[in-house]
Amino acid sequence: VQLQASGGGLVQAGGSLRLSCVASGILFSNNNLGWYRQAPGKRRELVARISSGGTTNYADSVKGRFTVSRDNAKYTAYLQMNSLKPEDTAVYYCNIVVFWGQGTEVTVSS
Repeated sequence: VQLQASGGGLVQAGGSLRLSCVASGILFSNNNLGWYRQAPGKRRELVARISSGGTTNYADSVKGRFTVSRDNAKYTAYLQMNSLKPEDTAVYYCNIVVFWGQGTEVTVSS
C-alpha cells in the first residue's frame, strides 16, 4: 500500500491550498480516509476525515475553512484549505487504516 500526499507549499495568511492523496495497493473506495497534521513540537492531530460513504468530520479548528473530498475512480482524496492561518503550518499526512503517506509540508506566513 502506498499513499502519496502532495500539494503543500508556502502561502500567505488568508490564502488557499489543495492537498491531494493518491492511494495504490488498497481498495480505496471501501476505506475511510483521514487527513492529519503535525506541527513542530506538537502531536499529530486529526484534521478531517471522510468515510467510504462520503461522510465528513472536521476538527473544530478547521471547520468552515477546510473541505475533504474523495474521487474513488481516481483513488484520490483532497483537502481544500481556505482562509489559511499561521497556526495551520504543519506537515500534513493522509491515512488509511494503518497506512500513512509521507507527508506534505504547509507553511502559512503572517
